[in-house]
Amino acid sequence: MSTAHHYKPNVRDTLFNLFEFLEIQKTSLGKAPFGDIDEATVRQTIDTMIPVCTGIMSEAFTEGDRIPLDFNPKTGAVTMPPLMQKAFASYFETGMHLLDLPSHLGGLGAPPTLAWGSFEFVIGANPAAAFSFLGNVLARIIDTMATEEQKKRFVGPMLEKHWGGSMVLTEPDAGSDVGAARAKAKLVKDDLWHIEGVKRFITNGDIGEVVENTIHLVLARPEGAGPGTKGLSMFIVPKFLVNADGSLGERNGVYCTNLEKKMGLKASATCEMTFGDSKPAVGWLVGNVHDGMRQMFHVIEHARMAVGLKSMATLSTAYLNALSYVKERKQGADLKSARDKNAPRVTVIHHPEVRRMLMMQKSHAEGMRALILFNASLQDQVELLGGHKAPEAAEPNALNDLILPLIKGYCSEKVYDLLSLSLQCYGGSGYLQDYPAEQYIRDQKIDSLYEGTTAIQALDLLMRKVAKDGGATLQGLMGRISQTLETNEGGDELKAERASLGEALGHLQAGLGSLMEKLGDSVYHVGLQGNRVLYSLAEVTIGWLLVRHAAVAVQKVKTATGPDVAFYEGKIASARFFCAEVLPQTGFAMQQVQKSSLAIMELSEEAF
Repeated sequence: MSTAHHYKPNVRDTLFNLFEFLEIQKTSLGKAPFGDIDEATVRQTIDTMIPVCTGIMSEAFTEGDRIPLDFNPKTGAVTMPPLMQKAFASYFETGMHLLDLPSHLGGLGAPPTLAWGSFEFVIGANPAAAFSFLGNVLARIIDTMATEEQKKRFVGPMLEKHWGGSMVLTEPDAGSDVGAARAKAKLVKDDLWHIEGVKRFITNGDIGEVVENTIHLVLARPEGAGPGTKGLSMFIVPKFLVNADGSLGERNGVYCTNLEKKMGLKASATCEMTFGDSKPAVGWLVGNVHDGMRQMFHVIEHARMAVGLKSMATLSTAYLNALSYVKERKQGADLKSARDKNAPRVTVIHHPEVRRMLMMQKSHAEGMRALILFNASLQDQVELLGGHKAPEAAEPNALNDLILPLIKGYCSEKVYDLLSLSLQCYGGSGYLQDYPAEQYIRDQKIDSLYEGTTAIQALDLLMRKVAKDGGATLQGLMGRISQTLETNEGGDELKAERASLGEALGHLQAGLGSLMEKLGDSVYHVGLQGNRVLYSLAEVTIGWLLVRHAAVAVQKVKTATGPDVAFYEGKIASARFFCAEVLPQTGFAMQQVQKSSLAIMELSEEAF
């Protein structure tokens, strides 16, 4: 097995989610505001993407890890390895960038379900390359928030010339405390400002000559603005100044001044960016309004969904690679014949512990994909009902907001644990660079750190998403789960799985109730127990979706032929395994929440 073509997509499960479970051909495709896309077009589009993702994107994944980015400190330029440059170009040459662009910007207008479902193949094949396509996302955001003059200046060239993009929040001394940012903005005139300061950990702050320009969306504090996040504004700061007609002007005063040396994801340029040092860094105030944090949250929420998708996609290909290995590698006799020295050697997949590790990976990968695409279907509904501000879209919009920290927080944390099982399936060979498992682990670890650590996701879930409507949206989600239990979805064949789901839901509700009571004593209880609640809510929600998937499979397998028989049997097996092996842990976790103590918060620092 070679790492050169490491990527193994699970197209069949993606299509099952889109067309057999969510049925987007009935709910979303061809409906305004989405483009005129039908099921056949979707399947053809995915068929076109897969050879690129398993080809050049996959090849560049390994080279990007082995050949370092080149940084010129004199010019601040970063140069990608050759195959990474080809991977970047292939995304645009094959038209993949057009999929989720709205029709009025020249795109196909795909609904979020299709956009996220297909982007899994890109980000699973090469996450470093996938994040270099942020310019497309920023162009859409500028198109919705900027002044007409700003749109004319930036949006067209960004899309037509495939400019790069970065989101610029973090500072050396502030870290996740965005409100402590010290970067300054000085008014020049109208919507023009000069930006001064240093930002750190900026993904693709510079990707060199692979693009002719990079657009930075920057948070900075205007002179005289108040403290905290409310005092921050968002600015469009291009690497090269952009004239009113969209043509390039002179070099702007923003430079990459350092390139971080990292554990993994090495082909993604993580930059220190300095603004206004040697010359003014000119920025345009987005929309000419001071509403930076709210505006930036549109980028942040997209990034958090993408990070959760990255983790899931990594687990999926890691599992499929491990599965391929254990089906080929012979090691030892069957456990039942272990004492028979003449017993034939069997492939590794025959061994019970290996099968347990495989099912742990399979059920979680499928469950996380179900969670992400279910949330994408909520985003479909929001658009179909008039957008985020439409009163009719309030319910799916709120549920989308509630699930986002589960996608970012749970997937990023759990996948890091599960990737160790992927590597374990290889035995000692998994520790070698001959196989992709070790790079998957190094490249994935960042997911629980950037775009808000897991603890920050838990606080966002409980202190913002649950608290803002008194738990109504959370109760709505639990109501959906209860409905599955009450309607006996899946019939007698899934009776045990529904019982396990119901028991876990009861434990979760009791734990949440206890935590809300303890919150009156001290907010520290939320800080101490937030991750447990986030994990348990994610697992109960995933268990619910897997049971519903299995209910579809129970019916489909009756008339299935060929490979579909094993596929549907596998869907049922995933639900059964998850409900039997994972959901029972909810009870213990919620017992810990109910017993929450402040003892470690009262411990002196010297005692640690």
